[in-house]
Formats: sequence, C-alpha cells, structure tokens
Amino acid sequence: MKVIMYGQITPQLAVRVLVQFDKSINAALSNRVKSRVTFKAAKLNTYRFCDNVWTLMLNDVEFREVHEFARVDKVKIVACDGKNVSTGDEPSR
Repeated sequence: MKVIMYGQITPQLAVRVLVQFDKSINAALSNRVKSRVTFKAAKLNTYRFCDNVWTLMLNDVEFREVHEFARVDKVKIVACDGKNVSTGDEPSR
C-alpha cells in the first residue's frame, strides 16, 4: 500500500482499517441487501482452501438475478467466514 510506503500510516493501522472495512461490508451485505444472485460456471478452473479462506477460479460464468442476467469469461471468488474476523486488539488466548 502506498500510504504505508510513504509513512502516512503504520502497518498496524492499515491492518485495522482493512479489518474494519471487512466487518462493515459483511454487516452491510447481511443487513441491507435483500436480493440474491445465483451463478453457474461451465468450469471450475482451480480452487484452494488455505487459512480458512476459499479461493475459486471459474470460467464461463453466468450470473442470474430475478430479471437480470450476465455472462463473464473469468471470475475469481475469495470467501472467508466473516464471523471469525479479529481486529488484532483482542488479547491472545
């Protein structure tokens, strides 16, 4: 991140900002978004599960909502359990 390289914020603050962003987005998506989107891929190119994070690389993907449809060539999905997010401020156990 450029703000860390230029000394504008510390690496610890950057981590806290990213963790807070993840928490806020997770809360907003779970509380404010009421529609659902489904997707179907012609090919699951690669998948990985590391440190409780799933990474999926999909090819030829169709996304559908009630009245909307979209098709894309490639999609990368990164997913983790939002309930296990830590701020780094909590004491270690």
